[in-house]
Amino acid sequence: MTRIVQSLAEISAPYDALFCDLWGCLHNGVAPFPEAVAALQGFRATGGKVVLLTNAPRPAPFVIATLERMGVPRDAYDLVVSSGDAAQDAMFAGAVGRKVWHLGPEKDAGFFEQIPAEWQGQAEIERVSFEEAEGIICTGPFDEISEVPEDYRARFLLAKGRGLPMLCANPDIVVDLGERRIYCAGALAALYEEMGGEAMYFGKPHPPIYDLARRKLAAIGGVEDGRILAIGDGINTDVAGAVGEGIDALFVTGGLAVDQFGADPEAPEAELLATWLAARQQDPLFSIGKLR
Repeated sequence: MTRIVQSLAEISAPYDALFCDLWGCLHNGVAPFPEAVAALQGFRATGGKVVLLTNAPRPAPFVIATLERMGVPRDAYDLVVSSGDAAQDAMFAGAVGRKVWHLGPEKDAGFFEQIPAEWQGQAEIERVSFEEAEGIICTGPFDEISEVPEDYRARFLLAKGRGLPMLCANPDIVVDLGERRIYCAGALAALYEEMGGEAMYFGKPHPPIYDLARRKLAAIGGVEDGRILAIGDGINTDVAGAVGEGIDALFVTGGLAVDQFGADPEAPEAELLATWLAARQQDPLFSIGKLR
């Protein structure tokens, strides 16, 4: 049964690296959580490495720029590895063709414009209209504030009829932007699959993002899987992904599922948590109300 802890420092000694989620753990999409920042800084002060492992659909440089604007200090982490990074590799390898229709907000344009060094000089990926496309790159709704997956049913019906594969750059279903819950690319991809379309995933809980994180971590000092702790508030992404990779997990209960574990977001009730986890057939090694 999961062990409820009060702080990261209480359990961090056996670990040399963290794979830490962003939304719901380190920030709420608007501002960082000071106690979470301090916890990561404290871990790094003991010699540990912090990899921010996020399902953001943008490549790492754009995620870092967002963190800086938000006020997350650079000494809280060593690396950022995003779903966008892993999905980019698949796109440039031609997973959904060379002519693609981008389903997502314009803020995600960096997915196409920031070409990784290893793909420089290779065959180009061209953003085209839906009618010309060989495949779909989905980074989220066009308008993530007001749109829902059902808004795309008619377009998806046409896409399925043409056999267009979809590359989903963010497997998350929803995230909390401040006090507002918004849909992510994963919700659109789930609808497309439900309708009979083909969707491919490269972020958590799927292996490509973990393989990429290990490679980048190895470049700054390799760490065995048994010495890595994954932290996240997504039971089907952060926790399931860690378990699938043989990595210990710290589940942050005060994130996406905060209303399931009692009145105090920082103190989940053990019985409610155990019942909820059992219903989802998940048993993270540790749980905590808020990362601190």
